[in-house]
Amino acid sequence: MKKLLSTVATAATIAVAAPAFAADIIVVSHGQANDPFWSVVKNGVEKAAEHTGANVDYRSPETFDMVQMSQLIDAAVNQEPDGLVVSIPDADALAPAIERAVSAGIPVISMNSGSDASKELGALLHVGQDEFTAGLAAGEALAEMGGTNAICVNQEVGNVSLDQRCAGFEEGFGGTVEVVPTENDPAQVEAKVKAALESNPDVDTVMGLGASTVGEPAVAAVEAIGRSGEVMVATFDLSAPFLQHIVDGKAAFAIDQQQYLQGYLPVAFLALNADYGLVPGGNVPSGPNLITADKAGQVVELSAQGIR
Repeated sequence: MKKLLSTVATAATIAVAAPAFAADIIVVSHGQANDPFWSVVKNGVEKAAEHTGANVDYRSPETFDMVQMSQLIDAAVNQEPDGLVVSIPDADALAPAIERAVSAGIPVISMNSGSDASKELGALLHVGQDEFTAGLAAGEALAEMGGTNAICVNQEVGNVSLDQRCAGFEEGFGGTVEVVPTENDPAQVEAKVKAALESNPDVDTVMGLGASTVGEPAVAAVEAIGRSGEVMVATFDLSAPFLQHIVDGKAAFAIDQQQYLQGYLPVAFLALNADYGLVPGGNVPSGPNLITADKAGQVVELSAQGIR
């Protein structure tokens, strides 16, 4: 009996044994402070830090600025962390900084953007979705729903991932597609979408690349000119108001790349790597998932909580 109790006690000790040290991990993203999408990524980062016990520092530039982002990566390298998470919206601009991190022996995982460049730059793996493929799926779905003439609204010109979304959408849609560039400002987006619809009554489809920054103001623009039910609106990513628009029949669908996972998984993977030398053997696709009316109601509350 004593031997049995001893064995149980030993097993229990092993089960709760903690790593000898807390890993230091730095996350550098290109996400702008006014973009709700990135607050969900940050929530995932913070939850992973809580679950793993790692010391995690999240950093991003105030605007879409690759020079500043490179500087943030260089500053992270100088701190010699146990792991580095980066998004790669512009591989040409960020390659030198990321390669310096890899050369310094710092394990790097990319997330959200840069799946096509991640391996070449020396990252262990990428967590995210293939943006062209996601755009292709969106285009095909909207074409099947009857769309023939579309605008693709790009709120972050210069972000290669967003360019890939529009390119994939155009191929999958098959009809006429015009890219409408805007700033990351919902008021400007609403005005530009409204102008585009008024100048070309043949436009029957609006493809947004962000739910809060494009999808919501696009729905408002369609309503403002009295074309609800005539113009389909779809978007990448989620927000609680846009999901409600889907439920209410004001929008077609949203493409969920599960950005919470993009924040959570790289931190968890790097913590496991620092503690035990464990790391997945390849990229992890976090999306795309098409959220239509039959699914939207299920995730509205989670979106409001900053998880979906």
